[in-house]
Amino acid sequence: MSKLILLRHGESMWNNANLFTGWVDIPLTEKGIQEAISAGKKIQDIPIDRAFTSTLVRAQETLAIAFASHKSGKTPVFLHPEDAKIHAWETIYGHDAKEKMIPVHRAWQLNERMYGELQGLNKAETKQKFGEEQVQVWRRSYAVAPPSGESLKECAERTLPYFNERIVPYLANGENVLIVAHGNSLRSILMHLDNLSEDEVVSVEVTLGEPMYYTYESGQFNK
Repeated sequence: MSKLILLRHGESMWNNANLFTGWVDIPLTEKGIQEAISAGKKIQDIPIDRAFTSTLVRAQETLAIAFASHKSGKTPVFLHPEDAKIHAWETIYGHDAKEKMIPVHRAWQLNERMYGELQGLNKAETKQKFGEEQVQVWRRSYAVAPPSGESLKECAERTLPYFNERIVPYLANGENVLIVAHGNSLRSILMHLDNLSEDEVVSVEVTLGEPMYYTYESGQFNK
């Protein structure tokens, strides 16, 4: 039986400023760093064989900080297969170093939902301009996208194939996997794991910096 840990990044500077963030690459606040430290302590005793994260720095920061507390003493190593030269030059030749590393795969498919023309706008001011009901539809409906952005449905259409094709095989092979990502990419995965309907998933809240746990055995996920 293998284990899957899902973790949303800690508070980012734009979370704190109440701005729509999406794919804008914003780092953590001091509070976000503390949330990542706290998350790391909660998972410090769980063996982790492999990790996945998005291409956005707030998720990568959270993953790196969380691993600083891990009792295994292993080092997360961020892989760069998309660049042939970097991939070749990052080869680890030391046997002990290789044994004490945890591969970290970065994937744009795990990025946050792209909020289009809302990115960088203040959420409260956007409600005043477009109306609270319209903004709620953009933020929480399953199939309606914000202007020039992605719906949750479209986010799931990139996140779930990656999860099923690239992540689940490692779980099936007996590895424990950590995924550090974002509210909407994780909601897409939760919809799949918990067999949620389109109506049910829109009410799911994914807490910043709070690990969620699943086991995987014989093709089945359980909490």
